[in-house]
Amino acid sequence: MVDAFQTTPELEGHASHTGHGPARNVRSRIALAHDWLCGYRGGEAVLERLARLVRDRYEPAGLWTMFDDGRAMAPEIDALAHHASGLARLPWGNSRLRRWLLPGYPWAVGRLSSSIARAHRERRIDLLISSSSAAVKGIRAPEGVPHVCYCHAPARYVWSLREDYAGGLRGLGLRLFGEGFREWDQRTAANVTRFVANSSYIARQIRAFYDREAEVIAPPVRTEYFTPGPDAAREDFWLVVSALEPYKRVDLAIQAAAKARRRLVVIGGGSQRARLAAMAGPGVMFLGRVSDEIVRDHYRRAAVFLFPQVEDFGITAVEAQACGLPVVARAEGGALDTVIDGRTGALFAEPTAESLLDALARCPRAGMDETRRACRESAERFSEMEFDAAMGEVIASMLG
Repeated sequence: MVDAFQTTPELEGHASHTGHGPARNVRSRIALAHDWLCGYRGGEAVLERLARLVRDRYEPAGLWTMFDDGRAMAPEIDALAHHASGLARLPWGNSRLRRWLLPGYPWAVGRLSSSIARAHRERRIDLLISSSSAAVKGIRAPEGVPHVCYCHAPARYVWSLREDYAGGLRGLGLRLFGEGFREWDQRTAANVTRFVANSSYIARQIRAFYDREAEVIAPPVRTEYFTPGPDAAREDFWLVVSALEPYKRVDLAIQAAAKARRRLVVIGGGSQRARLAAMAGPGVMFLGRVSDEIVRDHYRRAAVFLFPQVEDFGITAVEAQACGLPVVARAEGGALDTVIDGRTGALFAEPTAESLLDALARCPRAGMDETRRACRESAERFSEMEFDAAMGEVIASMLG
């Protein structure tokens, strides 16, 4: 494969000539936008890769965001000039309470649009790329500048998961302001020149909610780091790597392990840890948040990876396969793109422990050469190099 960061004349920009001397290569300038910089998760991993891609092939024009708490994220992100909206200056704007500021998101995105326009007047910007799961996809690029939106998901709390957020004060707020936000969200989809979705599941949501088509480019997975171990021996425990939040459905994995009397290791933290620990039996071990090295070690030793939630994409399911570990996953969401039923794992239809156990009985066995090869080949479809190549083509075509 050609080096993803190899410079080519097409990607370097255009040449200008003043009449004497050699032509001077002028690199296209690209602005990035992201909902918020308040922690590093899957969306920020995509942003980091986009920032590296822009840095190595083009000239970064800066990063525009609604909220920025100032913490270090990744060298590629930290090196960009950051431009935050006025909401970021509120005393609690950069905490988890920022979600209560939903009515102000359209205003914040409008201010970011004005800020990019000013930057464009000072020095030309050739392309805007937004990375969005909340509101920043609504940003308006300067006149004549195309806007590519890499959409992780339309805002879940007002679209696909409205019922899950219906209770309490949060539900009251969404009932008061959700409809207005949805109208704004639909209207500002027109500000996007080209949508890119992280999975077929999200492409269908973009079609349903925004009436727009999207091509699918999966997020980058570190398949060169997550690899099968030198020792192919597997142990008898099941594994979950997940945030401990309600929609992750770790409770299904715990219930299935109890019914089957199997050991279960749960890696990750979150608001549901105490509740899940109270329902778990002695065979369930909670490790909390751990290093990547420990996660990889468990991928390499576990008997099966359990993925009981519905995810937009689901990077951990691909990391597990990259380590040769088959996955039992809910037959919905991003898992339909990443898990090959009967070859790299098994899919279950109903959100019940019984349905999960039925799939486990059909799952290919870890430790077998054929399973390990199939899982590894499947994961390599979602490597960082594949992401770079696909997004590189999108960017080059938009600049062309």
